[in-house]
Amino acid sequence: MLLNVSHIYKSYGEDNIIKDATFTVDEGSKVAIVGNNGTGKSTLLKIIIGEIMADDGEVTLKKDATMGYLAQYQEDAFSSNILNTVLSAREDLLSMEKRLSEMESMMSSIDNSEMAKFMDDYHKLQHQFDLQGGYTFRSEAIGILKGLGFEQDDFDKSMNELSGGQKTRVSLGRLLASSPDLLLLDEPINHLDLKSIMWLEGYLSSYKGAVIIVAHDRYFLDKIADHVVDLSYGRTSVYTGNYTAFMQQKEIYMISYERSYEKQQKEIEHQKAVIDKLQSFNREKSIKRAESRKKLLDKMDVMDAPDKDMPKMRLTLEIEKESGKDVLDFSHVTKSYEDKNIFTDLSFEVHKGDRIAILGDNGTGKTTILKCINGLTDFESGEIRFGANVTVGYYDQEQQGLTETNTIFSELHDAYPFLTETKVRNTLAAFMFTEDDVFKRISDLSGGERGRVSLAKLMLSKSNLLILDEPTNHLDMDSKQMLEDALNEYDGTLLYVSHDRYFVNRTANMILELSDGKLIKYLGNYDDYIAKKEQLYGTQTESVSLGASEETAAKLDYKEQKRIEAEKRKLQNKISKIEEEIETLESKKAAIEEEFLKPDNMTNSAKLNELTAKQKEIDSRLEELYDEWGLLNP
Repeated sequence: MLLNVSHIYKSYGEDNIIKDATFTVDEGSKVAIVGNNGTGKSTLLKIIIGEIMADDGEVTLKKDATMGYLAQYQEDAFSSNILNTVLSAREDLLSMEKRLSEMESMMSSIDNSEMAKFMDDYHKLQHQFDLQGGYTFRSEAIGILKGLGFEQDDFDKSMNELSGGQKTRVSLGRLLASSPDLLLLDEPINHLDLKSIMWLEGYLSSYKGAVIIVAHDRYFLDKIADHVVDLSYGRTSVYTGNYTAFMQQKEIYMISYERSYEKQQKEIEHQKAVIDKLQSFNREKSIKRAESRKKLLDKMDVMDAPDKDMPKMRLTLEIEKESGKDVLDFSHVTKSYEDKNIFTDLSFEVHKGDRIAILGDNGTGKTTILKCINGLTDFESGEIRFGANVTVGYYDQEQQGLTETNTIFSELHDAYPFLTETKVRNTLAAFMFTEDDVFKRISDLSGGERGRVSLAKLMLSKSNLLILDEPTNHLDMDSKQMLEDALNEYDGTLLYVSHDRYFVNRTANMILELSDGKLIKYLGNYDDYIAKKEQLYGTQTESVSLGASEETAAKLDYKEQKRIEAEKRKLQNKISKIEEEIETLESKKAAIEEEFLKPDNMTNSAKLNELTAKQKEIDSRLEELYDEWGLLNP
């Protein structure tokens, strides 16, 4: 065990941020900490490194183990250039390197009588330098910087010349170069492009030390994590596997938890009924028995109510009318900004039912394509035509379609004046804006709140073509899943730009890759796109970036993917059948418990024996079903 986090509590005022956080991190393990915004993920990292004191609990790191931390908002200040800043992570090696150089320059002046001792010291230092990676750390530092998106020409740039995002990348590079036993990374990919993210996935997957990561990129977590710590709703739960495995397990866990909660509530009500009955007999023996039962009931560890009543976004995307088969023709379009050409003679078509994701590096013009389609920017030549009966709903990542001086309520009411006040309020409630929240100014909203307002407007539009620009930005994990589910149920056509590969994987049936001003079409989702690129261009795609030893879903061919999906459906059907039988038996058991309480039966020993036998039979079968359910838990 490398790290033990034991019963950590943290509050700010009356807000309980972290409640009883307990988990361990083994050497070499990769742990993701997840949870909705405000659940204390960053706070927990700061408690682990000692930057913040916990109200209660203990953090224990293995003796002599080293720890490195990358904050979400980096404040490190270095006066050197980029390369020397990263190299400074290994001051021990730089010091040894300098000493070796000094000794080499002294060799010619050493007296023969002292040469043997001098050379012995030199070789010992040289051996230590070699063992600690002294002859490779410069090339490794350069490799890290290139992986994080820096070019050779950037290495001599002063840190003072860099933007905040570039400084964070250098700080990440310096941290990786230091190679601690435990890396703690808070949103490490915020300032990385897709190529750098894929490189980092490979680096961390093969990293010999342990890693704790807080990140909103679910595909990134899928590639790296082997354990997930979930801080949702003030509880800490630990799951084995990557993010997808966590979601599957959590769903089953929540079903099990809800059933256990309902079962306990029934048991509590049953015990209360028995206690009331015993007390009603008004006999000394019966009253003592009632008191005994009441003491046991008071000592019961009562489960918290399930999270299903917690506020969550509710999104349903419907269309008002069907579009024609041909939805959009983007034909021979050329676009430039001042002297910079963005794309030339670009063409693609969108047909009814398409779910197209446009992918590409930053600055290639993805968002520009969407703005051209929506008439938000001019283009030099070409034509953009919509098909018959096409109605467009547009989600702008910069939320420029929102009026800053409006309240949330007036924003929706101005856009849809025919809606009643009740309908507007009900819509906003579905997006977690209730009571006085609806009168907040748009200008005062957070990024996540602005995103939810835009999604509410999008839902009300009932458009049959949705054009979305980075729709998952600023959304928490639950809201992202709600959006994905809504889009997968949506009967219209979808065209979007997104860096969220998990989102693309769940919602796209076609990828348009924008590179060097050209579009290349790939059928399928993100995994299919990666697999096809590997097939076409060899292995010099994401698989190499991720590390040759890592087996990923992206390497599976289309048939293998379908086979796995079929097995998942088969497993889910089996689980559903078990759940249905459990529900039926629980209902029968509840009916038997009611029979026990009937006055006629309480004095009928034959009937009581019959009911007891039935109850034992049901309990035995329920035990079998719960065991089988547990074995099917992925």
